[in-house]
Amino acid sequence: MVAAMAILAMLLSTEVARAEQPTRTVVELNDGWQILSADDFDSDTSGYVSLPHTWNRCAKEGDFERATYSYLRSLYVSKDYLGKRLFLRFGGAQSMATLFVNGRYVGEHHGGYTAFCFEITDYLVAGDNMLRVEVSNERRSDILPTSTDADLAGGLYRGVELIATPRNAISPLHYASEGILVEQRTINREHATGIVHVYLTTADNAHLALQLRIVDPSGYEVNSRTVRVAKYNDATGVEIPFDVPNPELWSPAERNLYSYEVELLEDGLCCDRVTVKTGLRSISVNENNKLCINGLELDVRGVGLAHDRDGYGTALSIAALREDYARIKDMGANAIRSLWGPHLDTLYDMTDRDGVLVWIDMPLTRSPLSLADVCYYPTVAFRDNGFEQLREIIAQNYNHPSVVMWGLFSLVSQRGDDIVSYIEELNTLAHKLDSSRLTVGCSNADGAINFITDLIVFRQNVGWSKGHADDVAVWCRQLASNKLWGQLRYGVCYGEEGVRNHFSERVERSVRGERRLPERRQTYMHERYIANIAESGIFWGVWLDTMFDYASSRRAYGINHSGLVNYDHREAKDAYYLYRALWNEESPTLHITNKLWRERRDAMQHIDIYCSEGVTPLLMCGDDTLKVRSVAPAQWRADSVVVRGDVELRAVDKLNALEDVVRIRVSSDATR
Repeated sequence: MVAAMAILAMLLSTEVARAEQPTRTVVELNDGWQILSADDFDSDTSGYVSLPHTWNRCAKEGDFERATYSYLRSLYVSKDYLGKRLFLRFGGAQSMATLFVNGRYVGEHHGGYTAFCFEITDYLVAGDNMLRVEVSNERRSDILPTSTDADLAGGLYRGVELIATPRNAISPLHYASEGILVEQRTINREHATGIVHVYLTTADNAHLALQLRIVDPSGYEVNSRTVRVAKYNDATGVEIPFDVPNPELWSPAERNLYSYEVELLEDGLCCDRVTVKTGLRSISVNENNKLCINGLELDVRGVGLAHDRDGYGTALSIAALREDYARIKDMGANAIRSLWGPHLDTLYDMTDRDGVLVWIDMPLTRSPLSLADVCYYPTVAFRDNGFEQLREIIAQNYNHPSVVMWGLFSLVSQRGDDIVSYIEELNTLAHKLDSSRLTVGCSNADGAINFITDLIVFRQNVGWSKGHADDVAVWCRQLASNKLWGQLRYGVCYGEEGVRNHFSERVERSVRGERRLPERRQTYMHERYIANIAESGIFWGVWLDTMFDYASSRRAYGINHSGLVNYDHREAKDAYYLYRALWNEESPTLHITNKLWRERRDAMQHIDIYCSEGVTPLLMCGDDTLKVRSVAPAQWRADSVVVRGDVELRAVDKLNALEDVVRIRVSSDATR
């Protein structure tokens, strides 16, 4: 084993180059990791992997593994580099990670969706060093979430960085953030004020100062200030007030980003420098229950985004994440909900750039599939872990202007121990850490839990388990007329499972635990819900649950099929094109539904078509033009289409710029 480790160190060693003053050095450590299970820890036969990595890459029924694995890697440190301070920053590990350097325990992190950072300076020697990270996705009652519909895939599913800094530095240890948080206070088009919080890690009592430069979107310096570091406060950092006259504000329409460059000066010389970007904007909800950015109303059209994909598990590449984001944009959504926890920082860089709004959840949630699950434990360990994960989520995403709300809970149960008072504590903490953003919860229950956060989103399925899908219109009217609920600032969330190659002659009610999930049922729910909800006009936001199918080992086939796009993230379902027709204002849509339902029993069929506003569809069967009528915004239907044998139906717009085709077959002796 010793010989094997020596060979491993030689093959995988990374030379850490000496940093040029005054910059820090960041080196990716994503290649050359050896992964070992608990059973083969003393084996030389385990494989090598590159990060990001998970041991659950594909969702297969009965194939989900909860386990503990160790990741090993060598790290070569030159003698010249021993005068620096070295940190390891992990983008994410599900759900518990323990770090050892040269066999010595460094620390551990509890939580699967946030980054974490350890200083390893005192654990290293000149030459070869060995890193070992023990990662577990096994169930724990002291790490959120303790109940979830989504699989926690396990592994070092995001990248790892080695950060080298001088002895005195802007700290990578402040909840693994950039060490600079730009707090916004007064924001309008005449004036912007706030405080830049700079968190430091110092090795001596040198004479330190901080220099702040603010650069506008055009590249011009608009403010600068130098302050001495006297008494340092770990809670608030060094506070540097700032003001920007006549600021260029950030909004979905104007994506203006300012650079905040901070230099740490030691005896007047720069020893460390960090630059962050942010946008200046205000967030509010007005009396009309509309979300406002800089006082301007915005109709929020949002989608929930899970964290995994077929072939990747949760170990998404940046390229895959960009593909997913492009698909969301193509549908016309203007908001994303990061379900259960934050995504890669790359996603929020893109939403900052494009003006897409973001809601980031913390992992206080409950699976709808198991009554035996406990989503809240009133223990010190559970409660503290929730507080810590919320601090990490806020600190790590603080400077992204597109992030406009912090999600504190999702579909939790109020039975059992008092979760309401815990959510109240989380809400207080969120406002203390960040007074510029709103808090939000997602609820499918009545009671006090709906009156805690600034915003509430009702997860609705009224008329679905009983009644009729159009009963959602009755619910909307009751909600609007209720004086108590009228105090709330509410949005709505809904969704239904559907599998593209599951067919049904008619839309039938879902049955708990059934394995047959016809797409027509999912499509029908979305058709009726969006038509009624849009007509009501009472919600600050509409949130679809979800954009893509995701792994859920508790469900049939190992997948939650509520997505508008399949688990491969490529094949879209009919409901996707409904929202594309409604929401995408730049590229028109013309889509015939139920294309995969080729073999049908009844000679009398109706054909549904989705098309964008301004597109008038024609339905052709050979040279014949069939009558179509509008049944709801973006929804058209051809009634009483007689089909015998194998028939091709072609939808076109009047200008013939768009076309879609479906082939269906009905037995020649079928009844009408």
